[in-house]
Amino acid sequence: MRLIVNIPAYNEEDKIAETIGRIRSSFGSEFYRTGSGSALTEKLIQLIDDGSTDATVARAKEAGADLIVSYRPNRRLAYAFKRSVENALEHGADFMVNIDADGQFDPEDIPKLIEPVLAGSCDMTVANRFGDIAAKDIPWIRSFLNRFAASMVGFFLNVKTEDLTCGFRAHSRETLLRLNLVNVNFTYTQETIIDAIGKNLKIRWIPIRVTYHADRKPKITKSVTRFVSNGFKIILKAVRDVRPMKFFGIPGLFMIGISVVLFVAFLVSYLQDLKISPYRNYLSFAAIFFVVGLQFVVFALLADMVKSNRLLIEEQLYLSKKRRYDSIEGSRSAS
Repeated sequence: MRLIVNIPAYNEEDKIAETIGRIRSSFGSEFYRTGSGSALTEKLIQLIDDGSTDATVARAKEAGADLIVSYRPNRRLAYAFKRSVENALEHGADFMVNIDADGQFDPEDIPKLIEPVLAGSCDMTVANRFGDIAAKDIPWIRSFLNRFAASMVGFFLNVKTEDLTCGFRAHSRETLLRLNLVNVNFTYTQETIIDAIGKNLKIRWIPIRVTYHADRKPKITKSVTRFVSNGFKIILKAVRDVRPMKFFGIPGLFMIGISVVLFVAFLVSYLQDLKISPYRNYLSFAAIFFVVGLQFVVFALLADMVKSNRLLIEEQLYLSKKRRYDSIEGSRSAS
């Protein structure tokens, strides 16, 4: 079986060679020699160069990267992940681990992520920076926002979610074939988790140790406000598509409930002296809340129909991708 360790990179000439070297060194661990990782007979390192303007590609080649995809201009992390999945599947990956280029994650932790997927106990693992092992020097605002977003997503999806934004992950081939990115202009981390849950893929969060470099300049979160805004929109759209009945239905039923309470309050007041005028506001607001709530319920039913059609289309897309990549692998084996 073939494992591809993927590194998305943008202007990482200072760190990329060291990161590749550490990954290559980690392949010599006991896990790959005598443990369950011994089934991974091929281990390749893949670099996705997201429009770097420095010597990232040259340094990666010198360090021994096996697969390199490079394009211009910089298209952000979501597009880089999309290309990494496509290239990994084209090169016959049975498993793909995604790890950051800046060295904040330890490649020695790759076995912790890949082992449950290799054993078939889950389809995808995500490194958890907020579990039993607290991330060192993580900015408090990032920690707070991540935990809050995870709790909100978990509520709507009815699945316990922990770390939504960590890019250190392991995927089975089946997961790579089934994931579909709609947003390719920002980051992929939240959307792929929500998409996987919506497709009943099993995700496990694995506690790992990570250290944030004090002098590290963030490439995705340059502006906290912009990051929150973009992240919120991605999560909102993804949850809307995965749980439409809950997304539209809960607000709709809540507003209908308010309308009933207001109507009962009007009715009780009216029956006391049989006058409408003093209590007209109760009746007006009850009607408004009922109409708006009913619209939300209708939206929920329509969105659920759209979801059913989307699932059928995605199943056809999955079968198409599977045939395509299996054919590529078959041709490569034959030659």
